[in-house]
Amino acid sequence: MGETSDDRRRTALWVHAHPRRGSLNGRLFDVGTTALAPHYDVTSSDLYEQRFDPVLREDDLGSLAGDPGNMGDLLAGAYEAGELPSDIRAEQDKLAAADLLVLQFPLWWYGPPAILKGWFDRVITGGFAFGDVDPESGIPVRYGDGRFAGRRALVVVTAGEDARTLGPRGISGDLDSLLFPLTHGVLWYIGIEAVDLHVIFDADDIDGAGVDREAERLRERLRHVDAEPTRPFRRLRDGEYRGTRALRHDLAPGRTDLGIHRADVA
Repeated sequence: MGETSDDRRRTALWVHAHPRRGSLNGRLFDVGTTALAPHYDVTSSDLYEQRFDPVLREDDLGSLAGDPGNMGDLLAGAYEAGELPSDIRAEQDKLAAADLLVLQFPLWWYGPPAILKGWFDRVITGGFAFGDVDPESGIPVRYGDGRFAGRRALVVVTAGEDARTLGPRGISGDLDSLLFPLTHGVLWYIGIEAVDLHVIFDADDIDGAGVDREAERLRERLRHVDAEPTRPFRRLRDGEYRGTRALRHDLAPGRTDLGIHRADVA
């Protein structure tokens, strides 16, 4: 992993969402943050350890609490006024500084734990992460553009089931599709480009030797993560979504799966 063109030391933010530090996830958190340290200034948000409050509340709005209007718009107003709570501002500062974002969590009920969803709800606010509109086209600066365009993300997820069960024909559904709300609906929405998921399957039954193998596999992945291609999602500004922001009929005709939102699908 080389330095950026201006020789600036890069920063990584590792967000960890598992309640037990003695777990497989705890081991991978320690291994991963250590593996990145030679190449990045690594900051972390260990959400359970720091007792992060995932519940978006009226009090988060500062002086706008009680005002009528859309909650998202009011949060943006609180951000612009510098009135967001200190715990939100601290997380926003870490995210704003990060060239690489790592999100690590166990798959619970087909998605991330509630504490990580709450981190998105409270931290990724309008004004801070999105909200601008291109003055010429009138198109919102989202889905591939915006403040976080050019940043990268790696999602590390442990799953109790095997790869076939969480595959394209698996009874639990394809994991890429299950996490589309994260990779596309959260990350790509604010311009962050995700590389392929890093998945630990059969995590419930893993033994000591398996933990060691997964630790080394994560180290090896992190050695090369900067060179990996990111998911080629379609950009909103490229004219492939019109009107209601549904994909044009001539693109991926007859298909309704989430894969149509990749730019490499004709």
